[in-house]
Amino acid sequence: MKDLIIVTGAAGFIGRNIVAMLNARGYHNLLLVDFLGQDEKWQNLVGLRYEDVLPPPRLLDLILSGKLSGVRAIIHEGACSATTEKNADYLLENNYRYTRQLCEWALANDTRFVYASSAATYGDGSLGYSDADSVTEQLRPLNMYGYSKHMFDLWALHNGLLDKIAGLKYFNVYGPYEDHKGEMRSLVHKAYHQIKTRGYIELFKSDRPDYADGEQKRDFVYVRDAAKVTLHFALDSKAGGLFNCGAGQARTWLDLANALFAAMGRQPDIRFIDMPAILKGKYQYFTQADAKKLQTQGGYTTPFASVEEGVADYVKTYLARG
Repeated sequence: MKDLIIVTGAAGFIGRNIVAMLNARGYHNLLLVDFLGQDEKWQNLVGLRYEDVLPPPRLLDLILSGKLSGVRAIIHEGACSATTEKNADYLLENNYRYTRQLCEWALANDTRFVYASSAATYGDGSLGYSDADSVTEQLRPLNMYGYSKHMFDLWALHNGLLDKIAGLKYFNVYGPYEDHKGEMRSLVHKAYHQIKTRGYIELFKSDRPDYADGEQKRDFVYVRDAAKVTLHFALDSKAGGLFNCGAGQARTWLDLANALFAAMGRQPDIRFIDMPAILKGKYQYFTQADAKKLQTQGGYTTPFASVEEGVADYVKTYLARG
């Protein structure tokens, strides 16, 4: 009987929440895969139930040696997710080739394969945010991270594999257990501590005349919704394809900031700073998932939490508890 579930990136942000949700559903025969290193990332594993934790190269060794069997699903969340990473060779090896090897093994061993793509593949959004296969071919990511994700999407599409696997284009995910992500943490996490220490939030000014400061919009996704969608495809549905994982509702950074002040019981104090030079020309001013394919072809119809609901839960159940 196939009962082992492998979760890569398991000590990371979305991965950790997926493992917790698996535990809550009674799944404990889990093989977690991640680099723990010498920082405090290991703390994300505290309180979870699983069989073992392996570094990514060790999982690859098991696969290539033919020693791995009885795997029900691989949930592949592991990747370098830094949009500012400049080492293209590293991103290709880590985000594209590793994903391809896991996918090829899963397909050869009748194992469900669900992987993390990214909304960064949409680039500047000029082609919209449709997850239709006909649009995928035309996308032009703005950074190497997005391109490394796009490469695997294209490989799966060109080889006719998207009906057998599921890829999820996560939009702007925020929520518990993102502490270790440094500058890649969500605004909610960064701003919560800004408010606690300074009393105000800093947002980037707009450098486009069609967007006022703070009116840039994103499709914000509470991490527990991202985990629910992922487990839907890993355990409950055999639907294949690339799917947007987004609420389908763009909200402004000001909306997010005001929701955070409200959750903390404080009056808003929002200040604007210049956008860093490294982001100019590579900054997404508007993202909004087209959710039709997720609902119809993917069969996922559970409503996503609103910004106000998600931020309030994040503050109450995690941030305010230290």
